[in-house]
Amino acid sequence: MNIYADENMPLVTEFFGHLGPVTLFNGRTVQASELADAEVLLVRSVTTVDQSLLAENKRLRFVGTATIGMDHIDQRYLTSRGVSFSSAPGCNAQSVLEYVLSALWSLAEKYQWRLNSKTLGIVGVGNIGQRLAEAAAALNMKVLLCDPPRAQAEADFVHTSFSDVCRQADIISFHTPMVTAGPTPTRHLLNSASLALLKPECALINAARGAIIDNQALLNALQQCHRPVVLDVWESEPAILQALLPYLDLATAHIAGHSIEGKARGTAMLYQQLCQLLGQAPLCQLEHLLPLPAVAKVQLSENFGLPDVQNLARMLYDVRRDDALFRFHIQREGFDWLRKSYPARREFSSVQLTGTQIPAWMMQLGFVSQQKGV
Repeated sequence: MNIYADENMPLVTEFFGHLGPVTLFNGRTVQASELADAEVLLVRSVTTVDQSLLAENKRLRFVGTATIGMDHIDQRYLTSRGVSFSSAPGCNAQSVLEYVLSALWSLAEKYQWRLNSKTLGIVGVGNIGQRLAEAAAALNMKVLLCDPPRAQAEADFVHTSFSDVCRQADIISFHTPMVTAGPTPTRHLLNSASLALLKPECALINAARGAIIDNQALLNALQQCHRPVVLDVWESEPAILQALLPYLDLATAHIAGHSIEGKARGTAMLYQQLCQLLGQAPLCQLEHLLPLPAVAKVQLSENFGLPDVQNLARMLYDVRRDDALFRFHIQREGFDWLRKSYPARREFSSVQLTGTQIPAWMMQLGFVSQQKGV
């Protein structure tokens, strides 16, 4: 079985190698001629899989994207050809959560906020948004949830309209998929009109899809009035609107989900789906392939409390590192180089917490514990 995979998918050879030869390709520049012999195609969000890309391929059986989003996949075309498809929902949800938490702590320090006095609007309450809501509750923040599809499907979902979120929230974090049609499109959800609804100092965080925010409208607004803004995703990647950069508090290269665990989990999920399709028992497990973390255990004293958690989190990840990398390299090396050269980063779960009294709310942030005496 010929397996073709994006060269930036971690552990792909380790997982899939026993199923057949693995050929790696550049996901941004791959051409149809390179994939003519592929029976399994494994991609990330930078590769659009459609009739054009598969024009020379007659052998394809399975397409997998190691991402949550699926807007780069023409699923209707794959179905018409009888090609199985799988995504990796939730694979990097914890990684994105930790990115947003790091951004919140950074902004709180810069602007001297007390997060427990802030109202956080979460737009899109799926795998990531739900985790963020639980984490924000652990930080004693007030939370507004905006997700029209969930509100329609779930009678008990407490939904706040997007316009009301814009008017009421002190911070808005976007976690919606890219939807261009239907009753609730998300492309340019935040535009010149909705920007005008925001509180003057309302902070914005986008770690979802770049075009959810009209980048030119955002630039125009920021040139008139500053507000805290964090962008991990951009319109027209990799040809982003660099004129925005001086107005942003934190800017990164679509790496919110790029923890070692987040990326490898996507590979593992596709591996399991392919094994199921082939009727084979999986031979590889993610926990056996992950490298040992630099810090494996941390012991908490009885004095550990909510004010201390950001210091522990920063030991593992500080978004300001990635902002510095972005500002230094974006013009010299470019957007894709930043993503491909992204330094290793571990999730909270890589560190095992020990101690006699580990706060339960630490688990809501994604840490794991080994209570003494348990």
